Amino acid sequence: MAEEGVVRKGRGHAEDQSARESRYSGKDGFFSRVPGDTGRGEGPQQSIEGWIVFVRGIHEEAAEEDVRDKFADYGQIKQIHLNIDRRTGFAKGYALIEYEKFEEAQAAINACAGGVPFMDQIITAEWAFQKGPRPNARPPPSAVQKRSSSPADEGSKRIREEQPEATATSS
Repeated sequence: MAEEGVVRKGRGHAEDQSARESRYSGKDGFFSRVPGDTGRGEGPQQSIEGWIVFVRGIHEEAAEEDVRDKFADYGQIKQIHLNIDRRTGFAKGYALIEYEKFEEAQAAINACAGGVPFMDQIITAEWAFQKGPRPNARPPPSAVQKRSSSPADEGSKRIREEQPEATATSS
């Protein structure tokens, strides 16, 4: 019950819990998960549409049809994304391939394990989205230690600090 003489500004003062729940489609603080997410923490992660495989080493003259022909053997491909460089018109060297089922995507990754020849280049495949640490990931920039200075740098720094600043003399 509102106290008389007290002015409250903003929303949410007079709302009860039922009015709040009816405004949102779900309960407060609870969010839905992507289908297939087990919540275990590590491993491949499904996107909203399906399982996405990241393929590296694609030849610059490869077309989407070439990539589709290579990876259609492992399952039905929902979508292929092959980035093209605007300036040159050639592929940038990687592709994102989306499969409907986990087993199909895993088969494509297993087939490319260790590298597979494709248009005179070696291609590799891995999960595009993965929870947990990646086995070959670079450390974040904050984890990289700064270059230590050499003793010569320390000596010159100490000499500069010891020298008094030259004062201008008036004539």
